[in-house]
Amino acid sequence: MKKKISIAIDAMGGEDSPNKTIEGIKIFLDKNKTNNDFIINIFGKEHLINEKLKKNNIFSYVDQSIKVINSDKVVSDEESPMKAVKNSKDTSMWNCIQHQLEGKSDISLSAGNTGVLLVVSRMILKMISQVSKPALAGLWPNQNGVNVVLDLGANIECSDQNLIDFAQLGSALFRSLFPNEKPKVSLLNVGSEEIKGTEMLKSASKKLRELSNEDNFIYKGYIEGNNIMSGESNVIVTDGFTGNIALKTAEGTAKFITKNLKISLTKNFITKLSLIFSYFSLKKFREKLDPRKYNGAIFLGLNGPVVKSHGGIDAIGFYHSIDLCYKIIKGDLMTQIKKNLKHLNRA
Repeated sequence: MKKKISIAIDAMGGEDSPNKTIEGIKIFLDKNKTNNDFIINIFGKEHLINEKLKKNNIFSYVDQSIKVINSDKVVSDEESPMKAVKNSKDTSMWNCIQHQLEGKSDISLSAGNTGVLLVVSRMILKMISQVSKPALAGLWPNQNGVNVVLDLGANIECSDQNLIDFAQLGSALFRSLFPNEKPKVSLLNVGSEEIKGTEMLKSASKKLRELSNEDNFIYKGYIEGNNIMSGESNVIVTDGFTGNIALKTAEGTAKFITKNLKISLTKNFITKLSLIFSYFSLKKFREKLDPRKYNGAIFLGLNGPVVKSHGGIDAIGFYHSIDLCYKIIKGDLMTQIKKNLKHLNRA
């Protein structure tokens, strides 16, 4: 019998938890009624979680597809990161990652404090021996589907080797999510010409071009910020400083466009009338840019995948992060990473 996919969820992290986390779990269960290949391990205050499970009519899944593991302590977003890390032992977040280390879960998910989650995950799971820094990878829409973009803020400064590692980790993630597509890697730069960029970027580019021959990904060269969503590449690599700015800029631009489009289309009677005829097109447009569909950033480079949900996301967004966990394990991410890093064992 094939081993079931096991997902550990910190039910207490983020805003409005455990309400949104349990509601997100309910959506996942409803959409996967015919599947019997997963177990969800929920960490948090047992009495509170059971109450929410009953309220959402999914308490019957306990002992079948759901297991509740009591954790009375919770990582607080109000504490400083250093203090929160110090007090994190035996919290729902800590126990979630520990469960994964013990082999009882395949992947962990939390909407709690990002910095604390990264430090705790690194403390417990440790880094893959060949990788020196973890990367925070996210999913972005592009013209043809979805991009993997990394690093989004875990590392402000990076070396050429870090970028090379990120490219291989990111392409492994892409392949695990989209097994029928070839990862196409690009380095984010101020221009697409080979002469552009820092010496560090040029060094990373040269090495990635060589590694492209390993057949794990296709290296497409440099890409500029205005082409990130063009679909020409589907794995975009940069340092955490640049990546985080690009992420926040993209989020702000998407909000600006949707907000002003709504204002323009409801300005007067004529524009409201035109809205009736363009309703379905606008609905598809809104769905394409809905950030909830892309919720879930993945810590890569650890001895096991950890997913960070946005703290302020709603139940629908949290469902998408659970679905992401499910797809990552189904696509055998860690095997893909080992395959991509196998050249390091020959060094």
